[in-house]
Formats: sequence, structure tokens, C-alpha cells
Amino acid sequence: MNTSSPAAPAAAPPAPAQPPGTAPRRLAALRTIAALMLREMSTRYGRTPGGYLWAVMEPLAAILFLSIGFSLVIRTPSLGTSFLLFYATGYLPFSLYRELANTVTRALSYSRPLLRYPAVTWTDAVLARFFLNSLTGILITALLSGGILLAVDSRTALDLPAVAAALGLAMAMGLGVGTLNCVLSGLFPLWDVAWTILNRPLLIASAVLYIFEDLPVNAQNILWYNPLAHITGLMRTGFYPTYNAAYANWVYVLMTSLVLLAFGLLLLRRFHRNILNR
Repeated sequence: MNTSSPAAPAAAPPAPAQPPGTAPRRLAALRTIAALMLREMSTRYGRTPGGYLWAVMEPLAAILFLSIGFSLVIRTPSLGTSFLLFYATGYLPFSLYRELANTVTRALSYSRPLLRYPAVTWTDAVLARFFLNSLTGILITALLSGGILLAVDSRTALDLPAVAAALGLAMAMGLGVGTLNCVLSGLFPLWDVAWTILNRPLLIASAVLYIFEDLPVNAQNILWYNPLAHITGLMRTGFYPTYNAAYANWVYVLMTSLVLLAFGLLLLRRFHRNILNR
């Protein structure tokens, strides 16, 4: 008679161990990004008389200039009755995109001395400028749009998801364009001049001064391919309940941004040392 006890069940295989040093590296990257953000805040705003006040005054002055100028020519804006609100809803997302694209483009040149240290990487420099200027742009947009709504006594029913989507797409577009331009301007210095010339008519081509539907059909078919026109339409949808920007396609804008970002990141990974050593 077999009196042996039944065999014990096999032990479960041990869970794969986390690669050593992964968590500390992530924490170190976060600390580096935060330090770069604080450095830019202190150098860009802390040492300038007025500091962040100038960051608010610049878009406010542009909105006032557009409102006063066009109110002398036309009786009412294309939407609503307030020139301030109409041009603010067009200019603020455009300004957010432009500021992000410009600052990310110069991320490597701005942090060049610090990038010689092993603890600071090119991704840290790009992300620090993106995060800081995104937060600054969102704060400025909230302050100016909220102040304008109070000033004009508007009964606008805000669609916050539409506004958030427009600002998020403006951020994504700014990051994608800025990352790609960071490589192109680093490898080809003349690209900065060429890009500045190409950008001059962008304010007009992005449906900031009018609504997309005011254009002739032929012009609409061309300007539809400008992602910023879609962002402007989404932004105004969030402020004007009776306006429906049927042409606006957030998927198109997001995919365009991701494609530009992917190309920019791949090229930066390959050529960032060449750019820093120039």
C-alpha cells in the first residue's frame, strides 16, 4: 500500500523584476524637467520688468488692435456682436500654437550649455519648454477670455469640452511643428528665415479674422488643409452655441500633429549631437 503524500503543487514562476534603476531614472528626468522650467521662468520672466504681465499684455494688445481696427470698417463681426470676443476666440488658440512652435524650435539652442551634462537630455529640454509655455498659454487664455466675457456682459453658454479640445490640438500642433523645426533650423540655419517668411500670411489663412464659411468655395477647399483653421473653428464652437463648424475635423489635426512629432523625434534622436556640436 502506497502511503506517500501527494506531490505539492509547482510554485508559480516569479514575476519579472523591474529593470534596476528605472524608477530613479524617471524621477531624475522629472526633476531635470522641473529645474529647466524654473530656470526659464526666472530668466525669461523673473528678470524682465513686469514679468508675466508682458505675456498677458501682448495678446491683449493684438486683440484690442484687431477689434478697434475692424470695428471702424464693418458694423458687426461674423459671429455675435462683440469684436473683442470674436477676435479673442480666433487669436488666443493661434497665439498658443505660435508660441509653442517658436519656443520648442529653440529648445536645444536655449539649453545648449546644460545639455553638455549627462544628466540633461534633449528630450528634457524639449519637454520643459513645451510644458512651461503650454501652462502659460492656457492661463493667459483663461484670464483674457474670462475677462472679455465679463467686460462685454455676454450670455455665452460655454462648451468647455470644445474649448479644451481646441487648446489641446493647438498644443499638439505647436509641439509637432516645433520639434520638426528644431531639427531643420539646427541643421540648416537658413530654415529660420524661410519659415518666418512662410508664416507671415498664417494669421490670415487660419480663419482668425473671419469664419471659414465666409470664404468662397474654392478658397475653402484650399484652406481646409490648414490644421489651424480647424482649431479656430472648434474654439469658436465652444463660445458661440449657434455656430457649428461642420468643416472642423479634430482627427485630421491630431494625425497631422502626431506625424510631424514622430518625424521630429526620429530626426532629433539621430541628429541632436550634430546640432549641439555646430
